Amino acid sequence: MAKDLTKQQEADNNSTQVLEEGIQHVNNPVLDLPEIVKNYLGPVAGYHQENNNYYFNDGSASVEIKVVSDEIIRVRLAPKGQFLEDFSYAVPQSDQHVAVYNFEEDQQAYRVKTNTVTCVINKADFLVSFTDREGKEYSKDYAPMHWEENPDFGGYYVYSTKSAMANEAFYGLGDKPTHLNLRGKRFVNWNSDTYSFQFHQDPLYRSIPFYIGLHGGDAYGIFFDNTFKTYFDFAAEAHDQTSFWSEGGELQYYYIHGPHMMDVVKRYHTLTGTHYLPPLWALGFHQCRWSYYPESKVKDLARNFRERQIPCDAIYLDIDYMDGYRCFTWNKKYFPDPKKMIKELADDGFRTVVIIDPGIKVDENYWVFREGKKNRYFCRRGDDYFMEGYVWPGRCQFPDFTNEEVREWWGGLFKGLVEAGVA
Repeated sequence: MAKDLTKQQEADNNSTQVLEEGIQHVNNPVLDLPEIVKNYLGPVAGYHQENNNYYFNDGSASVEIKVVSDEIIRVRLAPKGQFLEDFSYAVPQSDQHVAVYNFEEDQQAYRVKTNTVTCVINKADFLVSFTDREGKEYSKDYAPMHWEENPDFGGYYVYSTKSAMANEAFYGLGDKPTHLNLRGKRFVNWNSDTYSFQFHQDPLYRSIPFYIGLHGGDAYGIFFDNTFKTYFDFAAEAHDQTSFWSEGGELQYYYIHGPHMMDVVKRYHTLTGTHYLPPLWALGFHQCRWSYYPESKVKDLARNFRERQIPCDAIYLDIDYMDGYRCFTWNKKYFPDPKKMIKELADDGFRTVVIIDPGIKVDENYWVFREGKKNRYFCRRGDDYFMEGYVWPGRCQFPDFTNEEVREWWGGLFKGLVEAGVA
């Protein structure tokens, strides 16, 4: 065995190995990389207050505790003591009304109190917990907030590890094709194209970094406000711990008090915003698949619904209605007169819905691409080149929806579809 191992080591040390079919594989020497160290908050060294924000530090790192409302408290971590710009894509930048809150300190802890919830910061170990006004514990840290350098992308992995109570159940995260109770499982939030996904497959198309913990009939919520690739472990690795972390950005989360699940969901909606009330037809029966074309097939489908007296309020057109999968265009071979077809469907009680993908084909003869390129509306890489990827139209660029001007431009592109009668 030792002899075989020596031969293998000699082979591995060769700088070049010739593989099958003449392909050469170069074994580059491994550089001595610094050990990745996980850094934990130390004992609290001090604090100060700014309005309804309290800042605690351990001499280097800082934690912000912000009273958002009587039932919602935000927690942020700055590993080097300097916080990033206070910004969120999910939470509107307007403080909610806080009726009453106060601050207390004793030898063991600091306490930030509202009329409903108390946030406790232990001095000795920087553990953060949340109780109701009577002192009943809802959520508490198992370990101090921590971080480690991310050698691949720069910045930090940031972690929060909390205690999982013995009979605690966990619900949420949105698109997760598994059991309702997430306890004992680990998940990734990273929007992925997962056509024909299977039970337990993860991740899927949407990322909802919000979950509810329920124990003894009492509920609370955690919203992890981070746009990086995030992970959630609900007592999977350790039966008494639940964790969430990300590959970058801030450790920024909101504790949302119950005590009932309905209360938590309502307050989450209050925090992030509610949907506009949809039109009545949108709550009806819809027919959608990949894909109905040409026009004659769409009309046959509509006629069959009516002849068979099957309720249907809307028919969807997938990517084949487009000209070469170019957004905001029509395939004139399949749909020679879309406005006429849509009116005929409307006369028979059908709304027409069309798909729009934000992958814009790289094509100088395509007006949407020309406009986006001219105005630099597409996403750019760190080196300022436009980011590209291959989607249905082939080589594509993608609108930078973080730019308000781009959002306004994109909204205006729907004018032709709306004028044709698309719902």
